[in-house]
Amino acid sequence: MTGNQDKNPKAEKHKKGDLIRYMGMASTVGINMVVSTCVGFALGYWVIDEYLNTHPWFTVLMTFLGIVAGFKYLFTFAKRAGDDNNK
Repeated sequence: MTGNQDKNPKAEKHKKGDLIRYMGMASTVGINMVVSTCVGFALGYWVIDEYLNTHPWFTVLMTFLGIVAGFKYLFTFAKRAGDDNNK
């Protein structure tokens, strides 16, 4: 018998499906980091600073808060993924 015949095709398909699922979940982390930073910047620059004429203070503050929100999601995602692996 050759090594190729001993492999379980269902197990390989399951592993490939898991890989694609994990890649999709990981890509949401990157997208969330970029979007939360951009939303924070946009709120600070075009909404608050334009309205109150306080350039660049709220731009810096809201961009920082957007970055913090992105990292919060990253840590929440990592904790949830770690909990799923321990089960």
